[in-house]
Amino acid sequence: MNSYLLFIEGLLGLPLWVTCLFVAMFGAIIGSFLNVVIHRLPREESIVFPNSRCPSCSAIIGAMDNIPLLSYAILRGRCRNCRAPISWRYPAVELLAALLYAGVFLIDVYLRGGLTYTILFDLVFVSALISLVFIDAEHMLLPNAITYPGIVFAILARIALPYLVGPYAFDDLPSLWYGHLYAWPMWSASLFGAALGALAGGGSLWLIGWLWERLRGVEAMGLGDVKMMFMVGAYLGWRLTILTIFLGVLTGSIAGVGLMAKRKERDMQMQLPFGIFLGIGSILALLLGSRIIEWYISKF
Repeated sequence: MNSYLLFIEGLLGLPLWVTCLFVAMFGAIIGSFLNVVIHRLPREESIVFPNSRCPSCSAIIGAMDNIPLLSYAILRGRCRNCRAPISWRYPAVELLAALLYAGVFLIDVYLRGGLTYTILFDLVFVSALISLVFIDAEHMLLPNAITYPGIVFAILARIALPYLVGPYAFDDLPSLWYGHLYAWPMWSASLFGAALGALAGGGSLWLIGWLWERLRGVEAMGLGDVKMMFMVGAYLGWRLTILTIFLGVLTGSIAGVGLMAKRKERDMQMQLPFGIFLGIGSILALLLGSRIIEWYISKF
């Protein structure tokens, strides 16, 4: 183990793998809350009150039956009261949140030069994306209650993180601040990058949807996708946002072809919740996007 990782372990007071495990457990707990958001937000219900209840019999779920992942396994995927099946989504969201929280932690330690305030903002961003992906999968809806605050969050992060972490807080900021915007205050260069990213994300999707509707008379892009990409673009910047769209189109195309093959149909107008694939692309771009872009550029 190199001296830097030994320094991190000394700083935390725990072996790195133990800290990563605690981060994953915290992610699973947050995932349990995200399940509440995913279930209630599309139904316009409060995400705070009342306490968690079984969707089938409305029985209050006790604390011992609300332990992330473990309770689902103990109850064998059924409500203790009415024995109705519990959706697979609940443990899936908890497990995904645990893995992604651990992933963000490890990426910060190994690839971003150490534990910084960036990890806190990245975890909030990832949590929002998990909620959007699963809500879109179930309802083909990307709620304004997440995307609008997400845009505000991205703008605040763009102002705060450069001063908390430095110009390398965002993928696009060094090239902006050390380039044509060297005379600008760092926060204004960062906000300029957010604007470019938002235009690259939400602006490009809106334009594609508008052109497609003009040419074909069919709505190709929902405004929910556009708002989501305004949020993503403002946070990630233009380079990672373009990569996000590429990865979203790639994974969406693969899923669409697979679905058509399964259904034995060739319906090119088949609708898929594109927010799922944009969310996947956003998370991949956040975690590995800079390395992917560097690898791609190195080939030329």
